[in-house]
Amino acid sequence: MQSRTLIYPCVSSFLVACGMLGWWLSAQAAPLRMASDTGTFVNDSRRIAFNDGWRFRRGEALGAQQPEFVDADWLPVRLPHDWAIDGPFDPLLNPQTAALPVAGIGWYRRTFTLTALGARDYYAVEFDGAMANSQVWLNGHALGGRPYGFIGFTFDLTPFLRGAGQRNVLAVRLASEADASRWYPGAGIYRHVWLTHTGPLSVAHWGTYVTTPRITAESADIAVQTQLVDRLKGVARLRLRSSIADAQGHEVARTERTVTVQPGARNPVSMTLKLPRPRYWDIDKPYLYSLISEVRRGDQVLDRYVTDFGVRSVIMDAQRGLLLNGRHLKLKGVCLHHDLGALGAAVSVRATERQLQILKAAGVNAVRTSHNPPSPELLELADRMGFLVVDEAFDMWRIPKVANGYAKYFDEWSERDLRDMLRRDRNHPSVILWSLGNEVPEQGQADGWQVARRLNRIAHDEDPTRLTTAAFDNVEGAIGNGLAAEVDVPGFNYKPTRYTAIRRDHPNWIVYGSETASCVSSRGVYHLPLENYAKHASLQISSYDVVAPPWAYCPDVEFAAQDADSGLLGEFVWTGFDYLGEPTPFFGQDGDSSGDWPARSSYFGMVDLAGFPKDRYYLY
Repeated sequence: MQSRTLIYPCVSSFLVACGMLGWWLSAQAAPLRMASDTGTFVNDSRRIAFNDGWRFRRGEALGAQQPEFVDADWLPVRLPHDWAIDGPFDPLLNPQTAALPVAGIGWYRRTFTLTALGARDYYAVEFDGAMANSQVWLNGHALGGRPYGFIGFTFDLTPFLRGAGQRNVLAVRLASEADASRWYPGAGIYRHVWLTHTGPLSVAHWGTYVTTPRITAESADIAVQTQLVDRLKGVARLRLRSSIADAQGHEVARTERTVTVQPGARNPVSMTLKLPRPRYWDIDKPYLYSLISEVRRGDQVLDRYVTDFGVRSVIMDAQRGLLLNGRHLKLKGVCLHHDLGALGAAVSVRATERQLQILKAAGVNAVRTSHNPPSPELLELADRMGFLVVDEAFDMWRIPKVANGYAKYFDEWSERDLRDMLRRDRNHPSVILWSLGNEVPEQGQADGWQVARRLNRIAHDEDPTRLTTAAFDNVEGAIGNGLAAEVDVPGFNYKPTRYTAIRRDHPNWIVYGSETASCVSSRGVYHLPLENYAKHASLQISSYDVVAPPWAYCPDVEFAAQDADSGLLGEFVWTGFDYLGEPTPFFGQDGDSSGDWPARSSYFGMVDLAGFPKDRYYLY
C-alpha cells in the first residue's frame, strides 16, 4: 500500500464523482452466466435444481412428515426461502438478530414423481444449507438431520423411493432457537436444494480433490484424487478417465487407468495429468479449467463429474508477506456476513454478484466469510471474478457466546462439519486460508490450545496444501495459552498497534489483520457538532468517519500499520456491507433489552444495506 493523505471531514466532490462513476459502471456489468431456471451455476448433468414446488408452513405441524398429510392450505414457495425476512419487526425481539422472527419451527414439503426408477438408479437430495436443526423425511422415513444451519448435507433417497409414476413426499422440519446467533442468521431452507441421479458405480459426493504440486511456465502437474463408490454387491473393474478442458471447453490433457472398486466403501484413486503451458488463475485474470471425471465400462460412460479448478501458486512468508504466482500482494479485504440486506439470507446469485462487483470497484481483492461457511455460489463467483477468500468454519467452539449457539453441538458435530466444509470448498482457487474460528472464548482458557490443535489437524488431513488461521481479539490470552501458535497464520482483530511487538516476539509468525477499523457511519448523514461514540437521537451516525466503538478505530490507523510492514499479509475491514443485526451502538440501555427501535442493522459497512457506497468507500 502507498501512504495516504487524510481527506476529512468528507471526500472531495471530484473523488466522489469519479468513484460513483466507477462503481456504477461496475454494477452495470453483465451478470455471469448461470442456469436460467435456478439462478445458480450448473456444470454437472447428474445434478438438477430441486427448488420449485415446495409448500411451507410456519409453526408446528404434527404428522407433516407422513405422505398422506394434507398441506393444501400451506404457502407455495420457491427455494431458496427465508421466512424471517417477511417480518414483522418486533421491538421486543433481539436487536442482535434485527428484531426479526428468526426463531421458531417451520415445515417444508415437496411432492414429486420419477418417470423411471430401475434397480440401477440411485437418487440423493442435497441441501446447500437449512437454518437450523433440520430433520428430513422421505415418504415418512427419517433420513437424518443437521443442527448447523451453515453447512451443506446430503441424504440417499433410494431405499425409500416409490416406483415410477408414484407420488413421493419429501418433508423438512426446521427448529431455529432464540438466542442462537450474534447476528441475523435468516431462517428456512435459505440455500439451494439439488436432486442427484447416478448409477451404482459413481464418483462420490464432493468426491474429487485437485491440487497443483508443480507449476512452471511450460507445464503444470495436476494431481487428482477421486473417490469412487460401488453400490453393487461384488467387486467392479472399471476405467476412470480424467481429462482437463480449458475455459473454451477444449480438451488439453487426459489420462485414464483401470481400477478395481470394492463394494460399499469410498475407493480413492490417485492420478496425475500434465497440463502444457498453463494459464494462471489470478485476481486480475481468474482463468479456470475443468476436470472431467468419467467412470467408464468399455465405451459406456457410467458417471460424469465436473470439477472447476485453477492453477495458481500461493506462498505466505513472515518476511515477504503474500506471494500470488510469485507476485507480492497485500490483502485489501473485507469481512462479509451472509445476508443480502433487505433480501434477507435467501441466496441470490445476482445479488451476491452485485455485492462483489461494488466491492471490486473499490479495490477490494479478498473476502473473509464471517463467521461461517459461505454459500457455494459466493465461492463460485469469487473464482470467476478474482477474489481471494478466507473460508471460515465457526464463530464459537465449546464455550458459548450466546445461550443456544453452536457450542451446544460442537463436541458432537465439529469434526463432521469442518470436514464437510473442507471437502466441499477445497477445489476453489479463490480459497487461500481455512479459518477455524473467530474470537473464541477459549483464548482465555489454559487448555484452549487443545481444541485448536485438533481442528488444525483435521484441516491438514483434508487439505495439506493450504494453511489455517483463526481470528484473535485477546492477544495476551491467545499467545499466552499457546492457542495462537496452534494455527499456521494467526489473525488479530483490531490490533494495529500490536503488530510490531507480536512480530518482534514471534519473528517466524505470518500475521494479518483479520478484522480492522470497525468505523461506523450512516450514508449521507452529517451531524454538527461532531459526536463521539454515543447514541444520537436520530438513530443515525455521522458519515464524517470519525466515530468508532471503544475496541475500534478509523481506517487510517490500519493503513499506517500495514504500510509500515510489508511482511503483514494485509487486512479485512469490518465490514464491506452493512448487515442485518448488531445495530451498534443502538442496543438496549438502562435495562431495556429491546434496543433502540427502529435501529435494526449494523453501521460498520463501507457500503450501506441497499448497496450504496458511503463516503468511506471512496477512501478505501
